[in-house]
Amino acid sequence: MNPATGTVLAVLLSLVSAAGYALAAVAQSRLAAASPAAPDGRGALRALLARGQWWWAVGLNAAGALAHVAALHYGPLTLVQPLGALTLVAALPLGAYCARRRVTRTEWRGALWTLGGLVGLVAVTGPTAPGEALSLRESLVVAAATALLIAALASGRLGGREQRGTGGRGGRGLGHATASGIASGVASALTQTLTAALALDLPGAEPSWWQTALLAVLISAFASGGLLLSQAAYRGGLAAPLAVVNLSNPAAAAVIGVALLGETFRAGAWGWLVAAGASLVAARGVVLLTKGGPPEAAPAPVAVASAPAPAAEAPPMPAPRPAERPGLPDLPGLPDLAGLRDLPGLASPDAEAAPAPIAG
Repeated sequence: MNPATGTVLAVLLSLVSAAGYALAAVAQSRLAAASPAAPDGRGALRALLARGQWWWAVGLNAAGALAHVAALHYGPLTLVQPLGALTLVAALPLGAYCARRRVTRTEWRGALWTLGGLVGLVAVTGPTAPGEALSLRESLVVAAATALLIAALASGRLGGREQRGTGGRGGRGLGHATASGIASGVASALTQTLTAALALDLPGAEPSWWQTALLAVLISAFASGGLLLSQAAYRGGLAAPLAVVNLSNPAAAAVIGVALLGETFRAGAWGWLVAAGASLVAARGVVLLTKGGPPEAAPAPVAVASAPAPAAEAPPMPAPRPAERPGLPDLPGLPDLAGLRDLPGLASPDAEAAPAPIAG
């Protein structure tokens, strides 16, 4: 195939992949907003699996993953990975359209900052050499360490925001998003190991059938766990959790590559500096996204609090002044009739003979 044609196909497939992931994220966010805050457990999981919208999100995620793999077949990683970061840019207007609102300026700024940081991280990350993969022992160690890290992030122990207020919920949401991205990144690394095992090119001894099956089970567990964690993360919104997922996924893969596969950042020491600066830029974007939520989300409790308002529809009638009472006309020369109502002859304002003593 012509290289130019392959590049065009890679770009188109990358855009399809980004659109699929964006639609899936919006569907999950809408599902999280429509579902009541049910307690965690099997009941909540069964209720989630019974929703057709959830399976639509699963299908869209699968379609995005297949398009991403096909794009990598026709184009280099240095082209496909940055285009995959467009998921956040596509999800913002899609989510705002479904919520019938406009994307705020703070959200756009946060998305651009996050996108710039993510592109900078991908640009200095060296791709894995063909056939390079984790050994079975390394895969089990990575899986065990990742499971402990995910458990700590999902429980909120690393975030320090375990209170039940709005800030605590946001902290738990970003913790779930980080855990989701890490789980997906580890699933990708283990998938590479499984591919090498099936090709009998795995480092170390040739794996047996049960070892290969164990790898497949671990991949399925981390992939499905990442999907469920992202669903929990979207309870706190769409933009900030999606940005954290897109950042922590390549970050986890980069840590595995540098620590276990001998990879390094491009351009040597300058690459490390660029990676550090890109991380700060991306962190700034996430902070902006956490502050740039929809402005119309706050007035929701006011509608509930104003439910008893019909009692105030009838304006209270002012009490009549004593000078306006029947039987006590406002006569000249008698400006203060209110003080006479306690006299013995004026006990009843309706009495006919009441004005007689006053005239004398």
